[in-house]
Amino acid sequence: MFNKWIEGLNRTRKVAFGRLATLFGATEISAETWDELEAILIQADLGVETTESILTALQDQVNRDGLTKTSDLQESLRAELIQRLDPAPPLGLEAHKPAIVLVVGVNGSGKTTTIAKLGRQFALQGNKVLLAAADTYRAAAVDQLQVWGERLNLPVIAGQPEGDPGAVAYDAVQAALSRKLDIVLIDTAGRLHTRFNLMEELKKVYRVVGKALPGAPHATWLVLDATTGQNALQQARAFKETAQVNGIILAKLDSSAKGGMAFAIQKELGLPILFAGLGERPEDLQPFDRTAFVDGVLGLKK
Repeated sequence: MFNKWIEGLNRTRKVAFGRLATLFGATEISAETWDELEAILIQADLGVETTESILTALQDQVNRDGLTKTSDLQESLRAELIQRLDPAPPLGLEAHKPAIVLVVGVNGSGKTTTIAKLGRQFALQGNKVLLAAADTYRAAAVDQLQVWGERLNLPVIAGQPEGDPGAVAYDAVQAALSRKLDIVLIDTAGRLHTRFNLMEELKKVYRVVGKALPGAPHATWLVLDATTGQNALQQARAFKETAQVNGIILAKLDSSAKGGMAFAIQKELGLPILFAGLGERPEDLQPFDRTAFVDGVLGLKK
């Protein structure tokens, strides 16, 4: 399992954190050590606030414990990074039958593929899963989800191209109720967070699902493209406001050198990271493990 994280975080580790080995291999801790560490963490997309907070904590520890060697900083940095990520909470879907999950995100984030991978995981756990193709504005997204459904042997509810996404979501909830299914994963249009009317339509889908089944959706997960780094924060803020997002899925971590944005998301939004995309295969979507993530970006084997 650890190898999957090491492989999936290869780009972030080499591009963003690659200079750490040299830094920790030097001798005495000096002013240059802190300058270099600051530059590395900012380049890794941790954000200025998170970086300054980590540096302050490390400097306090150096002064408190009388550390003098840069090699002493490696374990301290690891501990600081792990501490700044919340452990992934239980999903809590088993409390509802069916559990309705709205999956949101911008076009190109990997949202539709992620939904298919989630469906596979839940099905392997013994759940009866339904996929709903409510991204009716993009015919390719409907086709893509249907192809995944056939490949993974998962049923898909779809509407007409350019049709009403709320109607697709409503039909999916009704189908799940009548078939006594366990989980419904609803794909929504890849709304650009700057387009007000599309955000309003997402609110409508949210309301329609609630009418079909009071209390639904039971979870709203935002898929973020890890290659976009800090830009993902702006998207996350808009979606959190519009759709009451309560969990993050980091897609395309294996293609990104900006995996450090996970720390900025955690600090600024307080949203848990639930899953991480570490490759193209369905099994490469992994439940988020903060220790494996940090060890992966640092290249440490524990």
